[in-house]
Amino acid sequence: MDSSPRPISPFLKIALEFGPLVLFFVVYQRTDIFTATAVFIPVILGALAASWALTRDLPRMAVVTAVVVVVFGGLTLWLKDATFIKMKPTIINCLFAFALGFGLWRGRSYLRDLMGAALPLTDRGWTVLTQRWALWFLFAAALNEAIWRTQTEEFWVTFKTFGSPAMTFLFMMAQMPLLKRHAPVETAETGDRPEG
Repeated sequence: MDSSPRPISPFLKIALEFGPLVLFFVVYQRTDIFTATAVFIPVILGALAASWALTRDLPRMAVVTAVVVVVFGGLTLWLKDATFIKMKPTIINCLFAFALGFGLWRGRSYLRDLMGAALPLTDRGWTVLTQRWALWFLFAAALNEAIWRTQTEEFWVTFKTFGSPAMTFLFMMAQMPLLKRHAPVETAETGDRPEG
């Protein structure tokens, strides 16, 4: 039996990944952060369940994110303290940075384990890309701390919903030269060999 993940449309994938966050923003705009958090927790778990039902695969990063949402969202509701949900992005980004850094320390790229099948790179390319993502996660954690501690709650919610994903997308696009530079060279196998 083939155990590989089932493909789904890119639109549906984006909806499952960002839909809960957008719903959090919409509910917050109409109510408050506690109601938005109470909605966010079951919705993100529902998105995870839908992803499993459609693909028979649960991405590790999505699972970690959902666990942290449940724990810190639960603390927010239980203690009536929004500090916990505001710290959630910090904790998630620090966990990802630590995991990638630990892998590099062991001489291994966990990013390659997650994306290697879809993104062919040389060993050096994976090392550099993993280093960059680890540093990016640390930067994102520090930025989240700076914003929620110095700006209004509404600004933080808006930044988390739109600003943070946009910045991450731009960071991903900025890695394109690296991906091209460290793509495996296969010219010898693809017909560039002189004939004669």
